[in-house]
Amino acid sequence: MALTKVQRTGISDNSIDADKIEDGTIVAADIAPGTITNALLTGSIANDKLANSSFTINGSSVSLGGNLDVNSVNWQSLITADGSTTTTAVAGEGYIIDTTSNTHTVNLPASPSAGDKVVIKDYAGTFGTNNVTINRNGNNIQGVANNSLISTNRASLTLVYVDATKGWLYTNESNVGDLREPIFTSATGGTITTSGDYKIHTFTGDGCFVVSQLGNAPANPAGGPTEVSYLVIAGGGSGGGGDANGGGGAGGFREGRDIAPSYTASPLVTCGLTVSTTTYPVTVGGGGGGVGSSSIFSTITSAGGGNGAPTGVSGGSGGGGGRYAPGAGGSGNTPPVSPPQGNPGGNKHPFPYVNSLPHAGGGGGGAGGSGQSAPGPSAGNGGNGATTSISGTPTTYAGGGGGGGQCASGGSGGPGGGGVGRTGGGGVPGGAATANTGSGGGATGWGPPGASPASGGSGGLGGKGIVIIRYKYQ
Repeated sequence: MALTKVQRTGISDNSIDADKIEDGTIVAADIAPGTITNALLTGSIANDKLANSSFTINGSSVSLGGNLDVNSVNWQSLITADGSTTTTAVAGEGYIIDTTSNTHTVNLPASPSAGDKVVIKDYAGTFGTNNVTINRNGNNIQGVANNSLISTNRASLTLVYVDATKGWLYTNESNVGDLREPIFTSATGGTITTSGDYKIHTFTGDGCFVVSQLGNAPANPAGGPTEVSYLVIAGGGSGGGGDANGGGGAGGFREGRDIAPSYTASPLVTCGLTVSTTTYPVTVGGGGGGVGSSSIFSTITSAGGGNGAPTGVSGGSGGGGGRYAPGAGGSGNTPPVSPPQGNPGGNKHPFPYVNSLPHAGGGGGGAGGSGQSAPGPSAGNGGNGATTSISGTPTTYAGGGGGGGQCASGGSGGPGGGGVGRTGGGGVPGGAATANTGSGGGATGWGPPGASPASGGSGGLGGKGIVIIRYKYQ
């Protein structure tokens, strides 16, 4: 017969403890609910007498009655930045940093595990003045291989490591854009100057533009873009020689500007060029004793200017036509690009060729306008060049060369460096274009009857081209 009740008279007070009860003899069904108060249980039942004697938090088992610090951040002593020492963070730790006098760098753990966290707090509200750099230490931050810069006063942030792709993520997304360190493009090559926050590389001869680092905008608006502005101008063509020939056409003019309107560009401007960390060979076209040579930067090629002749030669801008039939100017924007890289040359004077009549050649085309057709005995002027401030100063490039005249005046060179056209004979050469403007050379003239020699000299040489690259560097 089961024992259903123990007589009180048979048991002394406080005489039953855990040692008096055989393991497993009393189960929950044997105890009526609410009959044993907490006061009677205090200190009397050991954990090993219970079916569930521990619990688990974050993968750690804690015994009943044990201690657990539920604050997962182990805050460290105040760090006073001195500008030279760095802090190597440990997962699970928090760092309060005083940057009143100096900046500071925190190196994230090099070999983190998923779920590791690091906390950083501004002690004195001075992170905006003396920044804290978070060194990624080989792992991405926000999925990008860039360090972070904390430049917000009173900033408080937590970084949690996720995986190799995203790396460390900010759990508070409100100021992530402000926290990422601004990175700017860095490169070498050519002659380097600056204009405000922009660096300018000028190539007057062949060379290499070597990009070692890219900007991180638009990911961080404070950083630099990955686009560069460029000006690529080919060599100009020469003016026609010997008789009243046409002026030389300017070399092709091609300009692109980065995503911000960072300077006053020419009307021919288009979008800038996205670059990568690599070496870009740069070719600067020579001014022609005939047709000019092409200039090249990356995917941008500008065609050499056409030379002036009895029939003008096509090119970036076309050469002017001369006194002999048919006397038409050469086509510009050859090969065609958009916006057009140049304009056509002007035609000779429309008089039929008769020795007793005066004749004159047309002007060479320029980047900003066509060469003028000869208006009469006077020769045509060279076409206008185009003006841009990519170098930091407004400068006009790629003017057409002036046509050569017979007895009357030769044409003027187009603004931007075009060579002047000559009149008369006597072996006088056409005017040379200005170097590194890509402008066309001037043509020679034809002298009056009895001149010795009646024809002019050689045509003026076209100007060598130029390549300019510009980007934000700070």
